[in-house]
Amino acid sequence: MAVPDTLESRPSRPGQARRAELAGFLRARRERVTPQEVGLPPGPRRRTPGLRREELALLAGVGVTWYTWLEQGRPINASVQVLDAVARTLQLDQAEREHLYRLAEATPVRTATGPGPASLPSPVIDILDAVSPNPAVLVNGRFDILHSNVPHQAVFRDWHSMPCIHRNLLWCGITEPSARDKFLNYDDEVPYLVARMRSHYAAHVGDPEWEEDIRRLSELSPEFAGLWARHDVCEAELRLRIFLDPEGGELRFTINELSVSAVPGTYFIVYTPQDALTRDHLAQICATRDPG
Repeated sequence: MAVPDTLESRPSRPGQARRAELAGFLRARRERVTPQEVGLPPGPRRRTPGLRREELALLAGVGVTWYTWLEQGRPINASVQVLDAVARTLQLDQAEREHLYRLAEATPVRTATGPGPASLPSPVIDILDAVSPNPAVLVNGRFDILHSNVPHQAVFRDWHSMPCIHRNLLWCGITEPSARDKFLNYDDEVPYLVARMRSHYAAHVGDPEWEEDIRRLSELSPEFAGLWARHDVCEAELRLRIFLDPEGGELRFTINELSVSAVPGTYFIVYTPQDALTRDHLAQICATRDPG
């Protein structure tokens, strides 16, 4: 079975890993832009989808050799102005532009992976408790669960059919055999979670914890490996998530991500009921279910 390019043996140095990630991202985005979208004739049958390197370089006003080296992951310098031209030609949105700049080291890079649960400031934990009865959880860019409030624990108490050992929202979704039965819009939300993780990854390329986490999850889940190879990135946005609770029925939440300035690299995910039925079911779950 062919292994996606992002899962090949990874370079050992952070700089090499970052350039490899940049190369994969550029290739994936170039292959999504059709000649018609940028005003070029379709031309003869193409061996690969999207624009050719030569076409992209011409449209962006950069040298073909320079762009080829950039996409090959060679150690070359790229100014913000040149990256802007490439981004415009690739029709990148804001999240994708920022991802490109971070990978090209055109913006400051943060490499710290964030705190463990024991080092969280108590006021941060107090905020989680204060948003009750809404479920809420504190996570880092990999979706490791650093802390969750009682409603969140109660709602997801019986999520796993097997013991949970990873304490990670993405792992809990993508490795649980019954996830699709319980997470009713799984096929919309799991790709979004992977794209959000990929956006955060640009600041952690070469970080051993991140690389090992990605490697393990890729080996365990072909679904994740395929989503990761797409190089999708996105900004945080309000999302609908629908869960089926065995006792409370259908639960419909609006999901909101809130950055935590006191703990860089982390953010709250708050689940706000979308309707009265969900609010009633949530109140019943919190009143009757031991979250432990």
